[in-house]
Amino acid sequence: MPSIQLAVVRLPGNDDVPLPRYASDGAAGLDLCAAVEPDMRFEPGDIALVPCGIAIEIPPGHEGQVRPRSGLASKHGITLVNAPGTIDCDYRGEVKVPIINLGREPFTITRGMRIAQLVIAPVSHVEVVETRELSGSARGAGGFGHTGL
Repeated sequence: MPSIQLAVVRLPGNDDVPLPRYASDGAAGLDLCAAVEPDMRFEPGDIALVPCGIAIEIPPGHEGQVRPRSGLASKHGITLVNAPGTIDCDYRGEVKVPIINLGREPFTITRGMRIAQLVIAPVSHVEVVETRELSGSARGAGGFGHTGL
């Protein structure tokens, strides 16, 4: 796979929090870890931003897609409020993950825990052109559920 560089700065007091990393050679997303102190307890329905203790510089022409970790979601109902979230290439603040507990039990996030995935993906900018009509298609204006379940 072609490689691009992702510049990462550890924010003060976070030398012990792991940097984003791939869990396997074929992983699409880098694991993001929690930089919480003290632990954060999420009751069912709770929503909060979980800091990661890093700032990143995404290369121009790319975005960071923040996605839930499948294990946390399937086993505990821990997911992202805005999945996937987008980090724009010109953002330089701390990476934070908006977590929600959709499970039935309380869940505690601890320091260094892997809480989300970060996928770096190319983006296209388009030129918006106003027109009076759109070209036809087989689907047409059929929306939500139009092509079946």
